[in-house]
Amino acid sequence: MKVLVQKFGGTSVANLECMKKVLGKVRQGLEKGYKVVAVLSARAGDTNKLLGLAQEWSATPDPAECDALVATGEQISVALFSMLLKDAGIKARSLLGWQIPVRTDNAFGSARIHEIDADVLKKHLENYDVLVVAGFQGVTEDNRITTLGRGGSDTSAVALAAVLDSCECEIYTDVNGVYTTDPNICSTARKIDKISYEEMLEMASMGAKVLHIRSVEFAKKYKVPVHVRSTFTDDPGTLVTQEDSTMEALLVSGIAFDKDQARVTLHGLPDVPGIAAAIFGPLSEAGILVDMIVQNTSQDGHTDITFTISRKELKKTLELMAEVSKKTGATEVAHDINVAKISAIGVGMRNHSGVAARAFSALNREGINILMISTSEIKITILIEEKYLELAVRILHDTFGLDWDIN
Repeated sequence: MKVLVQKFGGTSVANLECMKKVLGKVRQGLEKGYKVVAVLSARAGDTNKLLGLAQEWSATPDPAECDALVATGEQISVALFSMLLKDAGIKARSLLGWQIPVRTDNAFGSARIHEIDADVLKKHLENYDVLVVAGFQGVTEDNRITTLGRGGSDTSAVALAAVLDSCECEIYTDVNGVYTTDPNICSTARKIDKISYEEMLEMASMGAKVLHIRSVEFAKKYKVPVHVRSTFTDDPGTLVTQEDSTMEALLVSGIAFDKDQARVTLHGLPDVPGIAAAIFGPLSEAGILVDMIVQNTSQDGHTDITFTISRKELKKTLELMAEVSKKTGATEVAHDINVAKISAIGVGMRNHSGVAARAFSALNREGINILMISTSEIKITILIEEKYLELAVRILHDTFGLDWDIN
């Protein structure tokens, strides 16, 4: 039995006309001899409406009940699309997360998948040509409905592709692939034909919204090729797959950025063992993710430590740092929300030097000051003033020749 998993996002199932486009994509899979598992998101806007209802009824909605409510968005999508398929003469049925089941942990709102019963799916595929599965949904061991976090339908689809040994997982959306950077900022951005899991992970971590980061982690772990395509065109899209020599030949594959940044600095800290633990321990206990960290050279036995966080965590962070300041004797806690992060990403960096120097020189020529720097094996990240972000994106995109057609 040949199985193809196709995932369709909220804009792809927004209304009847859009779902007819989805029907066409499913037919293409059937015509190639596949049994199709179509994973659907809630219709565009439905999830936000449901979250709005939760906030209207409760100032602090219970997470488990909120998941039970929000999961109904996908239930509507799969029921409507299954009706469309049956009227078209296609043997199909809908399946919700608990009916498979997709077993998850108890982290309501951002649950992680533990297990999927592939045998149930395979048995249904013996009787149906298309299974329409609700993405984003799971169920705990004690049968409470969970959701996988915004964008979680991507993760549902890749996980299903892994357990069903699907030839690939097609992710259909309203864009026709992964671009070298945001085309809305850089008009010369071009679509990437093929990108490695590692590069896609870095781009997703930087806020690129084409794929949910956990879906890329699943794809990499289980070696599932992921094909990002548009529901509304026949463009071949972008293949996310294992790294190969052609990818290594390209120094930088993309420029990603993230505006959701805040910088916090503790001044006048005593430069003694345990001071970093005193700062980052409380942040960890509060579940606050810290990104970039810089500690200045000691001056007269004192130092400064700067780090970045998501802006939505700033209020809680400042409350915690006020307590830390009292305990450690720091002279000041400063913060800045007018910052943004930008990264040059590419597996070719492993085998080429000088990437950082080229990036820094290009920004220097335009008078853009670098506030913080961090690096990984395939990524160079800098923090700059937010007002320079779009200019910096275009400069780096041009510096590394990403608007050139290399094919």
